[in-house]
Parts: sequence; structure tokens; C-alpha cells
Amino acid sequence: MFSKVPGPVRLADQVAATLSEEIESGRLAEGDRLPTEVELVRQLGVSRTVVREALSRLRNAGLVEPRQGIGVFVLPRRTRPLDLDAADTKAKVLQIVEVRRAMEGEAASLAATRATPRDLARMRQALDTIDSAVAAGGDGVDEDLAFHRSIAESTGNAVMVSTVRYLGDVSRSGIRVTRANEARRNDFIEAVRDEHHAILAAIEAGDPEAARAAARRHMQQAAGRLQDADDSFWTQTEDLAVDLDAAP
Repeated sequence: MFSKVPGPVRLADQVAATLSEEIESGRLAEGDRLPTEVELVRQLGVSRTVVREALSRLRNAGLVEPRQGIGVFVLPRRTRPLDLDAADTKAKVLQIVEVRRAMEGEAASLAATRATPRDLARMRQALDTIDSAVAAGGDGVDEDLAFHRSIAESTGNAVMVSTVRYLGDVSRSGIRVTRANEARRNDFIEAVRDEHHAILAAIEAGDPEAARAAARRHMQQAAGRLQDADDSFWTQTEDLAVDLDAAP
């Protein structure tokens, strides 16, 4: 059914594009089950890791749905979620940061006027958890996401919560790249920590303008740190995958 994928570079992108074309053309129709991982490996001439990454991208794009113990099935045609695989890694991550700057700035502003003592305690706990994860040698990605979700949840706006959660889930690899870059230097680690605490301090003070500014400044500084990263860093991170199976 499929031809072997040429070339050693960005194989997951090529496999995802091949499978997407089969779906968009209708050769794989709504409700069809994709070949098994083993069969895709044989037909495409790539590893199981590459196949899994490609399928994860199709899932993120709303094209397929894994069903436990049955297989991966083509979903009905509908408006697609955000396509985060369209740009190269650096451009994609910087675009994610731009969107987060707008969304999370507003979330922080609303949180400053609506957060309850319980919400504030949850935010403080989330920051402590980031510190613990980093001290234990972790990347802090899930903990970072949890902090920003706790801010959104304190707004009481269900649409805001869903949007921030969705952005966090689909931009997981972008956040992982951002934190990987920041982990290279102690001054970056401290800067990120200070920025997070500045957001919380403004929310605790009940100052919406300061909270918005602090959250936007955090995203702007993250973009600046990424812009300063050298080419070798981007070469090392270009194959990171977004995998909703691992999302909270």
C-alpha cells in the first residue's frame, strides 16, 4: 500500500505526511483502521519509534484516534485543531510562545481579581513542585504546565481553562524545548524561577495589570532566551515529538 520513505532526516514528518495524504485523499476513509505498527514499519521501511511519533502527530492534528486494544482509526472530517508541525522547530516553538503570551497574560490578569485563598495555595504548591522536580534532575515540564493551569483554573472561566489546557497539551514539546534551553545555564534557571514568582506575587497582590505584565514578560523573556540559543541546541531538539498520550 505504501512506498518506503526516503532519506534519514525528519522521518516522522515524512511518515506523517504520507499517512495524512492517504487520509485527505480519501484512500483511507472515515472509520478505516490503519495498518498495525508492525505493518507500517514493514511497508514504510522505518522504525517503530518513527511510526509512533508520526501517529502521535496525526492524532494531534485530529486525523486519527487510537482505540485501546483495537487499533488506530480515521476520524470524521472536521475543522482541524492547531497544526503545530507546519513550521521548523525553532519557528514553531517561538510561535507557541507568542500565543501563550497573549492567553496567559489575560489568565493572570483575571486570576488577580478572582483567585481564592485555596487557588493561591495551589499556585504556591505548583511552584514548589517545579523546584522539587528540577532539584531531582527532572525537566519540570509537567510541573510548569501545572502552574500555568492553576492560574487559568483560578479565573473560574471554563473556556479559559480548556484553552490553556489545550495549548499546554499540544505545545508540550515546545515547553520541553524551552525548559531544555533554560536548563543549560544557572542564570536562566534562576530567571525563570523569578519570573514565575513575580506572576504569583502580582496575583496575590490582587493587581491585574501587574499580573498581566508579569505573565507577558515571562513569555517574552522565554522567547529571548530561545532566540539566543545556538544552532547546535536546535539541532539536538528538532526531533522532539508532541505526544498527547503523555498529557495530563
